[in-house]
Amino acid sequence: MNSSAKPLHPSDEIEGTVQGHRDGHGFVVREDGQADIFLPPNEMRAVLHKDRVRARIVRHDRRGRPEGRVTEILERPAHPIIGRLLQESGVWIVAPEDKRYGQDILIPAGALGTAKTGQVVVVQLTEPPALFGQPVGRITEVLGEVDDPGMEIEIAVRKYGVPHEFSEDCLAEAGALPDKVRAQDKKQRIDLTDVPLVTIDGEDARDFDDAVYCEPAKVGRGKGWRLLVAIADVSHYVQTGSPIDVDAYDRATSVYFPRRVIPMLPEKLSNGLCSLNPDVERLCMVCDMLVTAKGEVHAYQFYPAVMFSHARFTYTEVAAILANTRGPEAAKRKERVPDLLNLHDVYRALLQARRERGAVDFETTETQIVCDENGRIDKIVPRTRNDAHRLIEEAMLAANVCSADFIAQGKQHGLYRVHEGPTPEKQDILRSYLKAMAVGLSISENPQPSEFQAIAEATKDRPDAQQIHTMLLRSMQQAIYTPINSGHFGLAFDAYTHFTSPIRRYPDLLVHRVIKAILGNTKYRLPMLPTPGEAHAKLSKRLASRVAPPGKVPRKKESGAALAETQAWEAAGLHCSANERRADEASRDVEAWLKCKYMREHLGEEYGGVVSSVTSFGIFVTLDAMYVEGLVHITELGGEYFRFDESRQELRGERSGIRYVIGTRVRVQVSRVDLDGRRIDFRLVGDEDVPGAARNPREKASAAPSGGARSAPAGKRRPPLDIEDAGRGSLGGGGRKASSKSSKNTASAGKSRTQSTKAGGKTAKAKGRSTRRT
Repeated sequence: MNSSAKPLHPSDEIEGTVQGHRDGHGFVVREDGQADIFLPPNEMRAVLHKDRVRARIVRHDRRGRPEGRVTEILERPAHPIIGRLLQESGVWIVAPEDKRYGQDILIPAGALGTAKTGQVVVVQLTEPPALFGQPVGRITEVLGEVDDPGMEIEIAVRKYGVPHEFSEDCLAEAGALPDKVRAQDKKQRIDLTDVPLVTIDGEDARDFDDAVYCEPAKVGRGKGWRLLVAIADVSHYVQTGSPIDVDAYDRATSVYFPRRVIPMLPEKLSNGLCSLNPDVERLCMVCDMLVTAKGEVHAYQFYPAVMFSHARFTYTEVAAILANTRGPEAAKRKERVPDLLNLHDVYRALLQARRERGAVDFETTETQIVCDENGRIDKIVPRTRNDAHRLIEEAMLAANVCSADFIAQGKQHGLYRVHEGPTPEKQDILRSYLKAMAVGLSISENPQPSEFQAIAEATKDRPDAQQIHTMLLRSMQQAIYTPINSGHFGLAFDAYTHFTSPIRRYPDLLVHRVIKAILGNTKYRLPMLPTPGEAHAKLSKRLASRVAPPGKVPRKKESGAALAETQAWEAAGLHCSANERRADEASRDVEAWLKCKYMREHLGEEYGGVVSSVTSFGIFVTLDAMYVEGLVHITELGGEYFRFDESRQELRGERSGIRYVIGTRVRVQVSRVDLDGRRIDFRLVGDEDVPGAARNPREKASAAPSGGARSAPAGKRRPPLDIEDAGRGSLGGGGRKASSKSSKNTASAGKSRTQSTKAGGKTAKAKGRSTRRT
């Protein structure tokens, strides 16, 4: 529990949302942000995952964690449940695909519809669960057979409530839009059709929302560049409060799956009228910047324009041209080579400025799923980043910073992309870890991004660098959208927005509207968006619970209309942040499903891998050849007690001294694949580092070959934690989203063999409460 919170009396009642667990127990996630309340399996029989309830704490365990009893069900969301239709002893049931629901649903014979045994169906509850009775439901939709191509996506969009069908009004409005830019659309716009703007995106990109151009320019008394970043002017076609706008707000973001995208906007806009396709006129909003030789934006201006993309480049093509200006790729694009060289020059200046301000710049492995025609994984390959990726990233960063400054100077509300520094709790954990690992550097009481980058630089050649950098990343918070600017910690910016992707992100569309309002000397007001009142309460509680960092200026008190407007923007930011998380969860779920189906074909096979995470119940290992992650449960590590040392993030054998940490190389066998649970289990069959007891790569620095112990394979990329968010994040310009790790569910039932250390260790119990979330 939070040590700063007042102690709860056992009779106090708390409101929160039930979060089920696949092992039968659950938790009440409290609305006041305090410690979650554990619900034993018998308490979960009368409630469902996602129910909003009132609960009472009845006891605390030995570690002070609360256990509760549900006293009242306040709200049961009318969300559908997806599962497989089965018949057992003459009784029809649906086994939920999401195991957090915990109970099968009875289906009366008259409520089957056209469904057949084994099919994946959607169920609507007709009778809630009770202590001595299962929930009852009726089938409302048949999705098909479990092995049908794309079934994993059909399940995910319903499981996570992702809107996947546009309303009739939205489609009708989109259908009435013109097919090309008309003469009246060009009024009061700068004509940039003669400027050789180009797009640079991935090979599989279908929508192009940004174009760039650079030329040398005199900045003050020195040399520099004029950098143009042109972004699709979605706001010209999507009017505030229109049917397209309502649907776009509801989605808040495009969702990227392997081989399929669920767009935020109808295809006529996302792939047509708003996409900066080559050799056609398009409307755009331009951030026109003067950049000094030191990479500082000396001046900028925003204006609406009409452009003509002179070329559609791919990252691979641009990287090849930059590497060899006399090569075959350069010969095909002879006219554009000087422009690309100018872009490369300004990129290097911007990159130097990034380093000087101390922005966090870690490298991690990112992968891409390649599917066959049936939607099954053909292979998983590392996604490599080259100078073309980085060039676009820095250009987008610069434009996003300018848009944040423009909104702040215009004194209007807008949505900033805020990434706050680590919480005091995470700071303490990180300091303890760095001390335990003898890093020699630590973070201050009010840490700056440069301190994290200094640690990363100082440890990059250590054999345990991967482990240290992972812990640095885990200490970070996630970025959110909010009208209250607190800066972007990871990027080391005082103010930052998302301006560069309005085709696939609603916050960017709002930023465009605010910029236009400032240019027109008007004030942009949010429409009456469907924002439940509960969002305001949750957000205000969450913000109130935060401890302001030292030196932070207190937030100015507002009242009346000003307060209402701020709350409306806060609700919009909360909505967009939540839907961004929803999209990420749905994408990870689909990728985990595909990886599980892929690994079912490799049961019993052995692979080398590297430990990617250490927990109290085992180690997660990522395979070298497959880039797939699975769990080696603690019971598979050998016949001895293992202690989990939280400060060192390691499992250590009490008798042998064997240690497992992030970066340890092992050899494993694929032992079990649970498709429904999105879980892959490995069995340890060997240690690839050295024979004997030392399995901590840090201990073998002297014995390792040059470069230290081997780390994960090549294909590194900055982490998709939004500390490098360049307007695209890990979504490459409308292409497929890079693969994520498979879900980390707790290990299956069984008695574990661990003991806790004195220094913050945890006893591992496979059915306990040490890992509450799937």
